[in-house]
Amino acid sequence: MLRISCLYRLPNALHSSRCVRHWKQPAAALRQFHVDAARLKRRKTAEEKKSPRIIEYSPKKAPPANGLPAGGSEIWRHMSVTQLAKTLQRPVDDVQEAMLYVKGADNIEPAAKLPDLKIIQEIAKKLGAKTRVVATPETSSEDEQKVRDVTPRPPAPPELLQPRPPVVTVMGHVDHGKTTLLDSLRGADVAAGEAGGITQHIGAFTVTLENGEQVTFLDTPGHAAFSAMRARGAVATDIIVLVVAAEDGVMAQTREVIQLAKEAQVPIIVALNKIDKPEANIEKSKRELAQMGLALEEHGGDIQVIPISALKGTNLQLLAEAVSTQATLMGLKSDPAGLVEGIVVESKTDPRRGKLSTAIVSRGTLRKGSVLLSGLAHAKVRGLFDHNGQPLNEAPPGTPVEILGWRELPLAGDLILEVETEKKAHAVLKFREHEAQQEKIESSSDEIRKKDEEHQATYRAAREARRLAGRFRMRGGQRVKQVDEHEGKPRVSVIIKGDVHGSVEAILDVLETYSSNEICRLDIVHYGVGNVTEGDLELAKAFDAIIYAFAVETPQLKAAKDVTVRSYNIIYRLIDDLKEQLSSKLPPMEVEEVLGEANVLQSFIINEGRKEVPVAGCRCTKGVLKKAQKFRLVRDGEVVYDGQLESMRHLKNEVDSIKKDVECGLRFRDAKVLPQAGDILQCYTTHMEAQQTDWDPGF
Repeated sequence: MLRISCLYRLPNALHSSRCVRHWKQPAAALRQFHVDAARLKRRKTAEEKKSPRIIEYSPKKAPPANGLPAGGSEIWRHMSVTQLAKTLQRPVDDVQEAMLYVKGADNIEPAAKLPDLKIIQEIAKKLGAKTRVVATPETSSEDEQKVRDVTPRPPAPPELLQPRPPVVTVMGHVDHGKTTLLDSLRGADVAAGEAGGITQHIGAFTVTLENGEQVTFLDTPGHAAFSAMRARGAVATDIIVLVVAAEDGVMAQTREVIQLAKEAQVPIIVALNKIDKPEANIEKSKRELAQMGLALEEHGGDIQVIPISALKGTNLQLLAEAVSTQATLMGLKSDPAGLVEGIVVESKTDPRRGKLSTAIVSRGTLRKGSVLLSGLAHAKVRGLFDHNGQPLNEAPPGTPVEILGWRELPLAGDLILEVETEKKAHAVLKFREHEAQQEKIESSSDEIRKKDEEHQATYRAAREARRLAGRFRMRGGQRVKQVDEHEGKPRVSVIIKGDVHGSVEAILDVLETYSSNEICRLDIVHYGVGNVTEGDLELAKAFDAIIYAFAVETPQLKAAKDVTVRSYNIIYRLIDDLKEQLSSKLPPMEVEEVLGEANVLQSFIINEGRKEVPVAGCRCTKGVLKKAQKFRLVRDGEVVYDGQLESMRHLKNEVDSIKKDVECGLRFRDAKVLPQAGDILQCYTTHMEAQQTDWDPGF
C-alpha cells in the first residue's frame, strides 16, 4: 500500500496577513487517502494511441461432421426441387427418388414448386435431414427487378393437368325459379329465406350429383338491377344453365343472358321450368329461344332443352346428366400445383370475422398462410370455409371457398393471384397504386386543362381590371362571394351501406341512371360494405344525408338520433323510397284543370252606360262554364285572351254558371278584346300539386 498525502491549495485570500493563522493548522488542512497499486492506470504513449484497436472474439464452434447447418437445413414455401436439393446438399436425383415415396409430391421436375411445407419436411425426413422453416429468401436478379407486377402463369404442360369439377352458373329472368332449382339439386331451402323471394347476391356452392360427381354451382340474381353480377357469373363459368319459365317464355333478362353467353363463348343448357303449371307452353318457349339464335337439338343444333319442374323435382336427373355430359365433352382440367389463381365472386364485411370474399379457385391449391393479391387488396389467408361455413384445410381447382384474412376488401370480379411473400405483395401493391394514380391523372388531364384555362382567363381579366383602375383603387372593396351553380336548388344527400360489394355496386349502377340534377340534385356522400358505423352517422349529420342500409345491421335509435336511417333488403323498395325523397324536395307545381268549353256563335256590341262593349254569344259544348274561374279565348290555335269575365248572362239574367248545350252571353274584363264567330272559349281552374320526379330507373 502506498500512502500519499495531498494538500489542497487554499484560495489566494488565505495568503493575506489576516489569514496566516489558518496555515498553523496542518491537521485540518491535510487530507489523507490510500490507493492500491493495481488501480493505478498508466497513460498511453503516442504510438499506442495511433495503433488500431484490436477486438478479440471467442472462436466459432466447429460445424457438424455432415456439413449441414447446426440448426438444420433451411426450407421455405414454394421452393423448387432444385433449391431443396441445394439446401439439403444432396443430388437432385436423390431428392426426386425420395419424392416418389411422399404422398402429394407428384411433380418431380427440377423446376417444380413445392407449395406445402409438410411435403417438403417429409422429403427431407426421407433423406435423413433436419429442417427449419425460414422466410422465402429475396432474389436480386435483374428479371425480378424488372417485373413490378404479377400476372397469371403460362399454361401448364398437359401431363400436369388433372380433372376438376365444372363451374355451372344458373341464370335467367327474375322469378323464373333459379334458386328453387338449386334448392332441389342440393336438398336445401334457400329461396324461402330470400327477401322478397328474389336473389340479390351471387351464391356459390358445391353439389354432389347422384352419380357421385361434384359440380360447383353459381346462383345469380335475375333482377334488372344486377346486370353486373350476371356478367361476372358468365365470365367465371364453364357452363350456363338458362332457366326459362314455360309460362312466360323469353323475357328481358333471358335475352341479356343469351347475349352474355355468346360474348363469353360459354355453352348453354336450357332448363324449361314450371312445366307443371296449366298455362305452360313449351313449344312457344322453344320457338322464342330459336328466334333468339339458339340452335336447339331438335332443330339440328347442339343446345339441349330439358323440360323440368324445380318445385316438384320433375326431370332433375335428366338435367344433371346433361350437365355431366357437357362437362365430360369439354374435358375440364386444371393444374393443382403451383401458385394459386382464382376469381372473386363476392366480397363482404362480417362484423365478427372481418373482411371476407367468396372466390372460385381456377388453378393451384389454396391453403392457409397463402399470400394473395386481388386488384389493390391483399390477404394472408387465415381461414378457408365452404358454403356451409365449415372450415377447409385446402381448396383445389374448381372449388368455391370463403377466404378470411383480407387487409382490404377485394372487388367482385377481380382476379386473385398468389405471391411468394408479403414483402413482394406490398411491392406489387405499391406499383399498382402508382399505376392507378397515373391512369387517373391521364384520364382527368383534359378536365384539369380546361379548368386551368378558365382560371387563367379569369385571372387575366381581373389583372387587366386592376391595371385600368389604378394601383390603389381596387383596395378596400368587398370580396365578391363565389356562388355555386347548384346553390339554392333542392338536394338529396345519401349514404349507401350494403352487405356485399355486389349489392352496393348494383345500387350505385341504378343511381347513375338519375339525370335530373338540374331540378333536384342527388349527391352520394359515401358508400361502402358493412354495418352502419358511428362514422357514417357523423357524416350523415354533417351533410344532412339519409343513410340507406341494404341488408345490414342498423344502430340503435339513441345512437342514430337526428339521423335518418332507412333499412331495406329488397333493392326496388329502396329505389322507390329514394324516388319519394326526391319528389318531396321538388316545389309544388301549378296544375291546370279544364272545367268546360264553349263555341263563339256570334259577336255583337252592346251599350253599357255611355260605353260600347263587345259581347260573345256562346254555346257550352263541354262540361260547365263558371263565372268565377279563368277563361281562355283561342283563335286558330293561338291564345287571344286569358283572364276573368266581367259578366255572364243567360237570356237577360246574370248567372254564375252555364251547363252543357246552354247558350249565354259573355263579356270579358278587357273591353279591347273582340271575339269572333268560330273562336273557342275554355273555362279552367288551377291548383297546386306536389311534383313527382321523372326518374325512371328501368324497373
